[in-house]
Amino acid sequence: MIDRALVDEILARTDMEGLVGSYVTLKRAGANYSGLCPFHSEKTPSFTVFPADGSFYCFGCGVGGNAITFVRRIENLDFTEAVSHLARRAGIRIPETSLKSVSPQYDKNRFYEMNTKAARFFHRALFADTPDARAALAYFTDTRKMSLATVKHFGLGYAPNDWSFVDYMKKEGYTDEELSLGFLCGKSEKGSLYPSFRGRVMFPIIDLSGRVIAFGGRVMDGSQPKYKNSSDTPVFHKGNNLFALNFAHKHCAERIILCEGYMDVIAMHAAGFPYAVATLGTAIRPEQARLLSRYTKKVILSYDSDEAGQRATDKAISLLEDVGLEVSVLHIEGAKDPDEYIRERGAESFRALLGESHTKFDFNFNRILKKYDLNIPQQKIEAIDALCDVIAGVYSSVEREIYIAEGAKRLSVDPKNLAADVSKKIAIRKRNATKDEAKSAREVLGGFGDKVNTDFAKMPRVARLEETVLGLLQLYPEYRTRTFGKEPLLTEDDFLTELGKRVFCFIRDAEAEDGFDSALLDTAFTPDEVGRIAGMRVLRLRLSDNGSAVFEECVTALKDAVATEKKKDAPPSFDTLNDLLNRKRSQS
Repeated sequence: MIDRALVDEILARTDMEGLVGSYVTLKRAGANYSGLCPFHSEKTPSFTVFPADGSFYCFGCGVGGNAITFVRRIENLDFTEAVSHLARRAGIRIPETSLKSVSPQYDKNRFYEMNTKAARFFHRALFADTPDARAALAYFTDTRKMSLATVKHFGLGYAPNDWSFVDYMKKEGYTDEELSLGFLCGKSEKGSLYPSFRGRVMFPIIDLSGRVIAFGGRVMDGSQPKYKNSSDTPVFHKGNNLFALNFAHKHCAERIILCEGYMDVIAMHAAGFPYAVATLGTAIRPEQARLLSRYTKKVILSYDSDEAGQRATDKAISLLEDVGLEVSVLHIEGAKDPDEYIRERGAESFRALLGESHTKFDFNFNRILKKYDLNIPQQKIEAIDALCDVIAGVYSSVEREIYIAEGAKRLSVDPKNLAADVSKKIAIRKRNATKDEAKSAREVLGGFGDKVNTDFAKMPRVARLEETVLGLLQLYPEYRTRTFGKEPLLTEDDFLTELGKRVFCFIRDAEAEDGFDSALLDTAFTPDEVGRIAGMRVLRLRLSDNGSAVFEECVTALKDAVATEKKKDAPPSFDTLNDLLNRKRSQS
């Protein structure tokens, strides 16, 4: 564990506004700052930074905490890594003896080292003097026209079609469990280890700190699956990373090209477009969209032109626009992907193509034109309906007006009629959204779907009272003194939800040791749990009356609610059973 005094110093020297402001555009709101939440998509700011106590909270998605929690979430780090990150930012040196991860499950540094050794193994295997290795290298240099410099720049490799990788990693001292958890090996039904990647060319995935975190593997023939990618591991989560962002983040302030495949990205970088990245074997996720928004202003989408690629493009446009990015779509003719286009027509031709990338409206309108024949009245009606759906989904009224005028012109219809149909679509969307919000509100009040406090739905009244009391205990030292004195007002038996009990015990134990401090929460709770606990405190802060009478009333109400709940679960007494038996006898 890092010394508490050192953690306190790091937090004291961390400018919360400056830290969050390096990821989020903040605007002053009284004594605080607000902005669009970096952890969920929103158009109206609900994310607030409280400089007075160095905390943050989002009233939209419920995340919250202090600087440590913020860094843990946004950089996907554990407690020790987050504190080290803040220490470097504040110019504070942490003793090496304090840097061991507090996680009881695994040491992340060991996984990073394991991945680095695996990457070196694959890279050396690519240049081995064997027929398979020569074929793999030829795939890159002859088939894909890559230079050796490009191969080495991206650390590309080859996974031999044998068990030599397992033997090598075992000799390096890695256990079966580590190799399996890191998705480098799998286990057969008999329990023996086998390589996860065999007979594939390899693409190491590297994070912004230059650490190898995962791999992608591609076959060199037509066999399936064409690509195989690492599953989530202790150091890798697909939604939090993008291939080649470790190179692209230095060049993408104005725009970034988002691709589907590794080969497209490598071809673009080699041709002089070092601001290309790719999703990792899946369609873009909200976390990846938010990640991109931290590094660029505009995204050019370069997905396949087949139906699946078009659906992925449509989804990507929505997610990227939700985080405030300008989006356009690359339209390639005469080649199946950017890699082939660059190889056949050259970099300058591709540069010109980038300048002609389509707007979202053009992309959607062209899709509609391909699907419907406007010379057939019924199909033209269906095309107009599809266009109205697209325009109704646009947030900006000015943008909608422009699209209505342009759509009416291209479809040869009266813009007033088109606008009326769009208004009807918007009204339907609003009604549906209102119904969904009401349903969601009912579920939230009842605790249904609560993944942080899974006991909430079973006993919502108890859970709400627990959170009220815990919020007050966090805020006021005098309430902690009264609660944990010689004659305690509350004990852990007065809390029925598992989360409430854990938080109460943590506050009690921390108070008894050196005094409770919210900065300590990150040592014992997940970021989601810290956000929930922070919410308990923030929601009490928003109320005008948190006096001692209120606290005592809440404690009494909690005890009464717990007693009532326990009675429900208590087995019936002998007298109760006897009365029930006598009533049944008299009835018969």
